[in-house]
Amino acid sequence: MPFTPFHLGPALLFGLALSLAFDLPTLLIASVIPDVEPFCVLLFGLSGEAHGFFHSYLGSSILAVLVAVIVYPFRDLLNKIIMVFRISQKSSFKKILFTSFVGVYSHVFLDSFLYEEMHPFYPLQGNPFFGITPIYVASMAVYGFCGISFIFGIILYLYKIRRGIAVLG
Repeated sequence: MPFTPFHLGPALLFGLALSLAFDLPTLLIASVIPDVEPFCVLLFGLSGEAHGFFHSYLGSSILAVLVAVIVYPFRDLLNKIIMVFRISQKSSFKKILFTSFVGVYSHVFLDSFLYEEMHPFYPLQGNPFFGITPIYVASMAVYGFCGISFIFGIILYLYKIRRGIAVLG
């Protein structure tokens, strides 16, 4: 999903529902960061596949570590930002790192059903997930899952703030 917000749906829902395990701001960032790759390829006309190295588990592992290393020093600032949305959460580097991996890996997994040019298990070539179902079925399933997750994430968010400030794990 080149630079689309669809990955934010599952990140919001699971970040709120499983807040003891996940750092919400990190999950939101990590779930969309792999799409910087297709954005740059398309915007700057770079050579290579839009869904290339960083849309593999190896490449996204590098992104996960980078996200964690960058997010961790800014965790207090991010907490102030999410306080605007009446959400509070404490984090540790371990939680941020774990969350980063979940975010980027979920991105790669979901996109694997949609893009034949992806090589999720690089350096192995090919995409074993593409073509399991017809592309229109895979697209409807992935986009539907992401869209419905976003709706349920908003409902969960409203439920949590209705009870007061949503203090997450």
